[in-house]
Amino acid sequence: MNFQLVTQNYDSVPADWLIVGIPAADGFPATVSALDESLGGSISRVREAKDLTGENAETVALLDAANIAAKRVLLLGVGKPEEITRASLHKAVMTAARLVSSKETTTIAIALPDLSRDGCSQADQLETAVAALEIGCMGQGIYHREPKRFAFENATVVIAPADDETELQSAIDRGQIFGEAVNLTRDLVNRPAQDINPISFAAVAEGLANQYGLGCEIFDEDRLREEKMEALLGVARGSDQPPRMVSLKHNGSAEDAPTLYLCGKGVTFDSGGLSLKPSAGMLDMKMDMAGAATVLGAMIAIARLELPVNVVALMGLTENMVNGSSYKLGDVLTARNGVTIEVHNTDAEGRLVLADVLSYAVDQKADCIIDLATLTGACMVALGNDVVGAFTNDQPWCDTVLAASRDRGELLWQMPMYELYDELIKSDVADIKNVGGKWGGAITAAKFLEQFVGDTKWVHLDIAGPAFSDKNQPHQEGGATGVMVRTLVEVAGRFS
Repeated sequence: MNFQLVTQNYDSVPADWLIVGIPAADGFPATVSALDESLGGSISRVREAKDLTGENAETVALLDAANIAAKRVLLLGVGKPEEITRASLHKAVMTAARLVSSKETTTIAIALPDLSRDGCSQADQLETAVAALEIGCMGQGIYHREPKRFAFENATVVIAPADDETELQSAIDRGQIFGEAVNLTRDLVNRPAQDINPISFAAVAEGLANQYGLGCEIFDEDRLREEKMEALLGVARGSDQPPRMVSLKHNGSAEDAPTLYLCGKGVTFDSGGLSLKPSAGMLDMKMDMAGAATVLGAMIAIARLELPVNVVALMGLTENMVNGSSYKLGDVLTARNGVTIEVHNTDAEGRLVLADVLSYAVDQKADCIIDLATLTGACMVALGNDVVGAFTNDQPWCDTVLAASRDRGELLWQMPMYELYDELIKSDVADIKNVGGKWGGAITAAKFLEQFVGDTKWVHLDIAGPAFSDKNQPHQEGGATGVMVRTLVEVAGRFS
């Protein structure tokens, strides 16, 4: 999408749709009042009829927009000025973008009155709105013969004359990078396993690394064996698709500066292995690589934003399938750090993949680690479909991640990591087992991962629920969401 920033009256902006932000407050901002006058009082009339209150994500379409340059106007509620946040604005603009993009639209314009408040400046608002426009007009119908959603070609961001137009243009540029990074993640997750497997995912990552100046190394089966990644290789036994690990490096700071490691679970299809899932549980398992896709999307944004920080991304890639070589219940796998694991459930494979990836990150002297995985249904039971679970061995590091998620408007909740949960993953046969029983499944999965990070500062993000939506909503397309891409970039921006 091509974005341009203009400073002019709302009524003089040519567009197929002009999206105008309306706050829930008495009266209108001066810019909106001027537009209302040009429209012969249309906005005032819909407010008097109580069809328009300004409530967040409320929409009213004015299809007859005579006397102005735009063909149609979409009035968009943005909520009470004192309550506007990145999250609320993201929801509102996503709602507008999804509504407008349901039919082919070449040019749109968005006009948001400056409703700056502490913690959400005008630049923050524009950055958020631009990202939401990028995300909201992209659908999941990749294989539809007749598209049901149309990406915008051109977008105009309209503001009143300002002293800091350079800063606002930079905010628009950042918003576009954020939006495109989220859409990269969504596209990868939405594509089926026939398109996205360990080899093809690695090829996408390598191509993007070359395009945006990231260091890239791909570990094939021989290299994985050399690195003693026997847990990951154990999961891969049942598939005809060979496993891979991708390492991407962004060197934005001094060589001796701290390094942040982002680790992603990349199970490109999860049948459950010999602990086979039912069809209903297997249908969406193309999305079991969302952790790796999120890490990739974040890394591309970090590179494009040229953040002055050192970041390494590790993506463990495999399928979990069934054949005569599949790993079996009762098998004992030896992870990279020497920890032995008794397999009690082959459908608890993501933690086995991450065990080796995390161990490798520790051996590479990572200063801090964040891992992401669609790891457990138990986290969805605990937190629902919209909230990511956070688990940690270092509270200050977790506080940094939690603060970043709040600033980016993504929902994250910390879960307990008491030592008593360690007892649930002890094995009589090996050091640990890969499931902890019926209760506290998201926590015991995190406690399993904790065995592979040592004393390194670490946060585990279980994105099983929010990474993939099972239905369309006014503010969100069904399918992949790209959750946590923006949070990871925010963390990287704060890291030192």
